[in-house]
Amino acid sequence: MANKRVCVVVLGDFGRSPRMQYHSLSFAREGYDVDIVGYGGSQPIKELSKHPKVKIRNMVPCPDFQKYCPRLLGYILKVIWQSISLFLALLLKRRSHHVIVQNPPAVPALAICWLYSVLVFANYVIDWHNYGHTILALTLGQNHKLVTVSVWFERFFGRRATANLCVTKAMKEDLEKKWGILSVTLYDRPPEVFHPISVLESHQLFSSLANQFPLFGTNDSSVSTILTELLPGGEAAWRKDRPGLIVSSTSWTEDEDFSLLLSALQDYEEARDEGCELPALICVITGKGPLKERYCHLIKKKTWKHIQVITPWLEPEDYPRLLASANLGICLHTSSSGLDLPMKVVDMFGCGLPVCAYNFS
Repeated sequence: MANKRVCVVVLGDFGRSPRMQYHSLSFAREGYDVDIVGYGGSQPIKELSKHPKVKIRNMVPCPDFQKYCPRLLGYILKVIWQSISLFLALLLKRRSHHVIVQNPPAVPALAICWLYSVLVFANYVIDWHNYGHTILALTLGQNHKLVTVSVWFERFFGRRATANLCVTKAMKEDLEKKWGILSVTLYDRPPEVFHPISVLESHQLFSSLANQFPLFGTNDSSVSTILTELLPGGEAAWRKDRPGLIVSSTSWTEDEDFSLLLSALQDYEEARDEGCELPALICVITGKGPLKERYCHLIKKKTWKHIQVITPWLEPEDYPRLLASANLGICLHTSSSGLDLPMKVVDMFGCGLPVCAYNFS
């Protein structure tokens, strides 16, 4: 079929990029042959992995050069490695008519995808989730030379796109005002798997999770969990003495300050100790990322009696069911640019879960 091959590029763990997974699935359902180029690690949604129109091509992970050399040299070596591996991955697959790349990360993905698109006469599309230079500035500072180079790089290759998508109206306006880039706002919407579920489905989820996380189980786990119980007629019901269940998902990066949540949980614990009639809490924080180990260490040091915190990585099928079974969703995303919105809130709303979120414009 003419002009029906698309390549979706994520210079990161593709399984942790839900928006790009949903793009890929939408293309496949519309009859496109889809090549996905990115890094492995987390499992993408099952329908995507098994779809006959989709081929997932995992690149070789980049070594951690900064373990062996100074930061600047390590960064340069990383860019060279990623440039070569991404360019080869694009060249060695079937020719694409359209290339859609996630930004950030911008360097070197935008340049390599543009170069490939020029060589094969493909449409070059950027999906702006945020700005790469604002994320880099969180660790290096706004005035660092690498941040200055990143701003130029993002503007230069952003202007060369055939088309641009973005996640919010605020980002659309900022792209046009700052760099003269015209884009279309494509709002995130929850896929079909994010929807309310029955108490019986919640009971089955907690029974399954109890095998890995005993805090969800009871002495008679065939009949009850810490949150649900089976009635004599075979129906499931919420236990009256159940704890509250709060859920947050994160990529454990600098733009989510989980010390806010830990501080709030500490206040909650102290209120319980002072006699406030509040339920015990189970706090589930899902996801993977660079700061996870640091926060897990802080959590282990807590001696809470009424609060339990676990940090699992859930299977893609279990995560929507957990959201639909919780009492409250937490989102601490602050946005390095102030222009993007987190997909997790959209997913929580799809499950009918109220969300307590950090506010920004």
